[in-house]
Amino acid sequence: MTIGDQLRQCRWFGRCDPAVQQAIAADGRLATLARGQWVYGEGDMATGIVIVLDGMLRLEAAAGEKTVLVGIARAGDAFGQSRQMGGGPRIVTAIASRPSRVLTISDTMLDRIGHRLPALWKATSELVYGQLDASVHGLAQMLSLRPRGRIAARLLTFARDAEVPLSQSDLAELCGLSRKVVSAHLAALEQGGAIRRGYRTIHLRDMAQLSRLTGAKGATR
Repeated sequence: MTIGDQLRQCRWFGRCDPAVQQAIAADGRLATLARGQWVYGEGDMATGIVIVLDGMLRLEAAAGEKTVLVGIARAGDAFGQSRQMGGGPRIVTAIASRPSRVLTISDTMLDRIGHRLPALWKATSELVYGQLDASVHGLAQMLSLRPRGRIAARLLTFARDAEVPLSQSDLAELCGLSRKVVSAHLAALEQGGAIRRGYRTIHLRDMAQLSRLTGAKGATR
């Protein structure tokens, strides 16, 4: 699969103006990452956009003296921000959780592309809005749902692949629950046919059952 093919799997990239797509593909910087290698760190002043071509990244944020897993970026995902639009430093740390490849578009490159293709700034605004929308709705689910509903909601973010490449510890961190609690609920979901557990992965088998668990406040067990 070519880089162009991989870029076209990114929904954000696919919605960009064709001229913007060409500029990003031509001017973006390709990076190959080993497991544990950083793309950037929280607080970095150099911002920009990252498109994951293959592999998976952990998105982590500091909470006091702890570092918390707040999200996952997989192949086809784009994320980031631009100081050119009034934003601040990096909000999260992005680390490869497995060998990965990404295309990065720095602020300098965004400014250069945007100068000749103003449609880039609309696309960048849409990306930032999408991240905000996902964060707000994710927070609403975490606040309103009971533990099993929270777990189901997180699992369903991987619905397009039907496979969740996370350890139970990572899933627990994403749900704000203990590993013991998550393990018990996963066992119940597996017994009910909604999932199947594997080594550092969870296979989704019944999306409708998982969706019902997230359908209304207080609807979960």
